[in-house]
Amino acid sequence: MTVIASVRGIAPHRIGAMILRYWYLLLSSWPRLLELIYWPTVQIITWGFLQTYIAYNAGFFARAGGTLIGAVILWDILFRGQLGFSISFLEEMWARNLGNLMMSPLKPIEFLLALMAMSLIRLAIGVIPMTLLALTLFHFNVYGLGLPLIALFCNLIFTSWSVGILVSGLVLRNGLGAESIVWTLMFAVMPLACIYYPVSVLPHWLQYVAWSLPPTYVFESMRALLTDGVFRADLMLEAAALNAALLMASIAAFLALLRSARRHGSLLGGGE
Repeated sequence: MTVIASVRGIAPHRIGAMILRYWYLLLSSWPRLLELIYWPTVQIITWGFLQTYIAYNAGFFARAGGTLIGAVILWDILFRGQLGFSISFLEEMWARNLGNLMMSPLKPIEFLLALMAMSLIRLAIGVIPMTLLALTLFHFNVYGLGLPLIALFCNLIFTSWSVGILVSGLVLRNGLGAESIVWTLMFAVMPLACIYYPVSVLPHWLQYVAWSLPPTYVFESMRALLTDGVFRADLMLEAAALNAALLMASIAAFLALLRSARRHGSLLGGGE
């Protein structure tokens, strides 16, 4: 009920103002823009050449149609989507501006929606050049996946937002001393999301944990699409159901952590 109540009376102009604030902040610093492009570029070049090498020595990878490069691109969507959300949030923490925002007419849900929109903008700046590089150097066209790519992307971005909302709430409540969780939590999920290998390689008991994570369904679906040419709509629907529950839970957790921060006075401090 708290999440539903917070959605009422959303003002698009306040969301737009926050997006514009973050956009101007991004444009004011060329190192910020360069960093968005640099790491995805390094990733695709490194893993792309690795797949090229393996393809010369293993028939499976030649048949797999770029599963390694595809996994790198989708992983970057997942990780950069979460990082784009969290970095915009941290900008407010670093500037000690979060208390001012929470005392303004801006609602927490509007703040979260602005961060979601900004994560898409930051993601586009980094991932689009990455996909064009993959097409130019390694002849892998991720857009050739067609409409299924939309389902893959949406499920990944919803997961990234859920994680971003949760870690932002934890940093909000515990201060910048918990800042490292922004970069580390997604990597903790990485082995169980089965990005570069199928779920079947995990121990049987660990497979149950893997199937509880929405990204696992996405990467399994990607491999089926690239190797067999089959779109697993069932996996996408299961991932969407998990994402819906995860997103609602993360928003509820963020609102609870925000209330706790207000009670304990950590909202205005936000220090280490």
